[in-house]
Amino acid sequence: QLLAALPVRVFVAATSVGLVHGRPVLDLNYAEDSTADVDMNVVMTGRGQFVELQGTAERRPFHSTDLNRLVRFAAQGIRTLVRLQQQTLDASSVRRL
Repeated sequence: QLLAALPVRVFVAATSVGLVHGRPVLDLNYAEDSTADVDMNVVMTGRGQFVELQGTAERRPFHSTDLNRLVRFAAQGIRTLVRLQQQTLDASSVRRL
């Protein structure tokens, strides 16, 4: 059965971000995550609203400037993920239930 319209109300995407040796890293792999000074998980809608924001000082406490920098970096990555979701759905010529 074909859908008359796409049932997606709002896109949602998530990523991890952290400070590894003082450098912001998006989508940390295991090695980066295990050595990160700060580790965060960020979930946002395609409209830029937060669904979840969780951060942990793994090795040292962090300042609000670090928090703001990491959230901005995660938001850039999430915008890319949302754009890829949209492109994938737009490219699909057949939308089935």
